Amino acid sequence: MTSRTLYQVLQETARVHGDAPALRQPSPDGTYTIYSWNQYQRAAEEIAAGLRSLGIGKGDVVALNSETRMEFYLADLGILTNGSIAAAMYPSYPAADLVRTVQTTCARAVFVEDPKMLKSLRRAAQTEAMPEAFHWILFTGEAEGALTLDQVRARGRDALAADSGLVARIQAEYSPSDYAILYLTSGATGEPKMALVTHHSVVSNIDMGPAVLPMGPEDATVAFLPSAHIAQRVVIEFLPMRCGMPVTFFESLLKLPNDIRKVRPTILLAPPRMWERIYSTICTELRKRPAPIRKAFYGALGMALAAARYRRAGRPVPWRLRGPLALADRIFFRKVRGRFGGRIRVAASGAAPLSKDLAEFYEAIGMPLVEGYGLTEGGVTSLNPLDRPKPGSIGKPLPGIEFRFSEDNEILIQSPSLFAGYLNDPVTTAEVLRDGWLHTGDLGHADQEGYVFITGRKKELIVSSTGKKIYPSRVEGLFKTESLISQVLLIGDRLPYLTALFTINVAAAESLKGMEQWKGRPSAEIVEAPPVRAEIQKAVVRVNQQLAPFEQVRKHRILGRDFTIENGELTATMKVRRRQAMDNFREHIDELYAGRE
Repeated sequence: MTSRTLYQVLQETARVHGDAPALRQPSPDGTYTIYSWNQYQRAAEEIAAGLRSLGIGKGDVVALNSETRMEFYLADLGILTNGSIAAAMYPSYPAADLVRTVQTTCARAVFVEDPKMLKSLRRAAQTEAMPEAFHWILFTGEAEGALTLDQVRARGRDALAADSGLVARIQAEYSPSDYAILYLTSGATGEPKMALVTHHSVVSNIDMGPAVLPMGPEDATVAFLPSAHIAQRVVIEFLPMRCGMPVTFFESLLKLPNDIRKVRPTILLAPPRMWERIYSTICTELRKRPAPIRKAFYGALGMALAAARYRRAGRPVPWRLRGPLALADRIFFRKVRGRFGGRIRVAASGAAPLSKDLAEFYEAIGMPLVEGYGLTEGGVTSLNPLDRPKPGSIGKPLPGIEFRFSEDNEILIQSPSLFAGYLNDPVTTAEVLRDGWLHTGDLGHADQEGYVFITGRKKELIVSSTGKKIYPSRVEGLFKTESLISQVLLIGDRLPYLTALFTINVAAAESLKGMEQWKGRPSAEIVEAPPVRAEIQKAVVRVNQQLAPFEQVRKHRILGRDFTIENGELTATMKVRRRQAMDNFREHIDELYAGRE
């Protein structure tokens, strides 16, 4: 495909699909506000013209601070249509951090979800110097001193009515080589950085999509991941725009399961955390069923796992398995798939590593998870083939993307979708972009069939005091398949043995036998309950049996609360910030290594 801007991609799709549905936003009364592709394009043009009327032009940064919703998509494309740079922030981060981001980027305006969020940002901004000629713009509601999205669009309509050639002149000002997006990295391995990406980079990336992830007007998806994250932005915003697939937004996280059942998506992208939670819920529900049902389910699962191994090897499933599996599917597995509406043909996992055991479970129940790999600095770079995903791998490189491995097994990537560099940070940019290759910081290898496997992060590699190398993501992934465990943090760098901090899934804990008197109590009390401590110990034993002696967890502590974004232990995409979590629970870690083992 020829190089285009993102506005030109929207223009192409509107030309082909016109009045077909593009965006669907639920209302509290159960109805939907629906935008066609033509309306989507018109809204982007109105917002672009409205921004121009405010003095915001090519190369100016405009921030967005909102949950994923239709107004975000409209504003995002409006900013891009204007030749400005769209900088989406994570609304779950503290307001003071968000205001500092606005200052660092010199943003000329911020689109804000609602008056409540605006009030929080303004309070944090009282002691800070905001950029000159700055504007607050609300998606919903009204507030003194702030414009509304409708008002910006009205200004744009007036400008377009007075000057029919305005959009064409704006388009002539910038090219595919100009900056489009300023991504904020999640900061899982250090302080968040800001990565600049061009129109050419994003469009090159989404042009790779149809060959490996075909989608179109007959498909459906639900958008709920943070739009500041590259997986959501590329796969669920820009790629559907490229392919004409309608996107439905979620009403609220509490209602998300119902939203998914109602929309009946054919394509669903979710982080491993959601797939882990669903698996945990299934295990918790099974625990409440009579022993014969539990035995039947796990027997059926064992057969399904065996059948999956045959299919993966390219061999036919033996007849002795086919009959019982068809029955098991009707009784058990079809009900699990029904929780997602029953139409999913692509269940994708992104934003963080997925454990192999979890991938094998979903493959067994007839809903294989397709795991891919992407990063802020490189775009979406690999995906498992839909017809033959390999659990535990990140698939194969996308067309036009090349992987190679350094002497220490770091993954290096060359691609037209690489970022242009970090904002105002040429030194760090030069560290990761060398001779046209992106140094990802991830360690991995490829098998004989070209599937790539990630073994860990260079910065997170644990080297024990005995010199043994341990990849924490692998060990932590095994613990996350235990229904009682919510989060796990492995410790042991330059220490004689491994230890772990666990947080628990309260719902799973309350369902344990003997927990009746602890139900409804604070989590700090629930973790002290003997049934919880006993079950965690059993989980440690089960996982340790799958590990080499030097990888096994010798001691552990159960924390009285979960890791949170507010306390700095989690990123907005629910990845653990190891350094901050260790600092916050330093006392517990010191206890694990006090005295003799």
